[in-house]
Amino acid sequence: MSELLNLAQVLLVAHAPALALGIGAIIAVGVIVIIVLLLPRKPPHDHAADQRMADLHARIQTTGELLARAQSQLQQTVHERLDAVTQNLGQSMQTSTKHTSDHLQQLHARLAVIDSAQKNITDLATQVNSLQSVLANKQSRGAFGQGRMEMIIQDGLPKDCYEFQATLTNNARPDCIVHLPDSRPLVIDAKFPLEAVTALREAKSDDERKAASARMRVDLGKHIAAIADKYLIPGETQDMALLFVPSESVYAELYDGFDDIFQKAYRAKVIIVSPSLLMLAIQVIQQIRRDARMRDAADKILVEVGLMIADVQRLHDRVQNLDKHFGQASADIKQIVVSTEKIVSRGEKIQDVEFIDAPASAEIIAAPIRKLGTNE
Repeated sequence: MSELLNLAQVLLVAHAPALALGIGAIIAVGVIVIIVLLLPRKPPHDHAADQRMADLHARIQTTGELLARAQSQLQQTVHERLDAVTQNLGQSMQTSTKHTSDHLQQLHARLAVIDSAQKNITDLATQVNSLQSVLANKQSRGAFGQGRMEMIIQDGLPKDCYEFQATLTNNARPDCIVHLPDSRPLVIDAKFPLEAVTALREAKSDDERKAASARMRVDLGKHIAAIADKYLIPGETQDMALLFVPSESVYAELYDGFDDIFQKAYRAKVIIVSPSLLMLAIQVIQQIRRDARMRDAADKILVEVGLMIADVQRLHDRVQNLDKHFGQASADIKQIVVSTEKIVSRGEKIQDVEFIDAPASAEIIAAPIRKLGTNE
């Protein structure tokens, strides 16, 4: 009995990993131990008991071998599953790394675009500050308005139609004069007083707005009066002049809130224009010059029209002659068709041996020698 207990203890120690991995192995060993404990005690020299012990030992060995194979299979299965999990984990890590790299590249590209946009905004802010500093200076602001006006004039008119900084007979020098067909130029002034507009925009209280509005009326009134006094010369310039406002927004503010200024300018024969209105005036000037050229060339146009009418009459006569020739040719073709039809008919009769029984008369014999051009 002690040997059996020792053998069971050895088996338990030897197969401890398998027992830890499989509940079935633990149950099997427990059953073997219970069977050993329940065996009846036999005398030491009982051969049947020895045989049963030998059989039990063989069964225990067989069970141990089965447990060992089960443990090996279980380890192999565990290793295979661990390999599969490791492979899937590696593929998942590679995919995640690739996606992360792609997202990082896209993020870098977007950050580059944002950096470029920020740089453009910074440059634009610098340009706006430069423009503000230019407009703050009266001389620089005048040069700015002069530049815009010159670009519009140069784009719309030929070079011989305008002149910048020309000198009039009273030694006044307007910003631009446009030559018109009646030899009296149209004067354009680009020195618009913008300080009052700036003060009006920056006003925060009602009193400040009233003061800025009053200053606006005074400054524009003085400037309009100066234009009418210096540039409207009877017999030398046109009866009206243009006051150029280099900003559409400023012109809109004036038109909405200072109608009395426009009325005063109209009475003084000074027209306040924005860039778009100046371009429209340039189009009108182009049409006026075109009409003047047409009037100057009216005699030449009449001569050319008379020559063209004579050419058309000669063409008409030649077409009539050609029509006569075509009519004669058509009549000749019809006669030729009649003759060919008769020749074909006679040939068919000859082919069918349909001779005339009566003797050939002199008229039939002489038929082949008749002149061509008859209807027979």
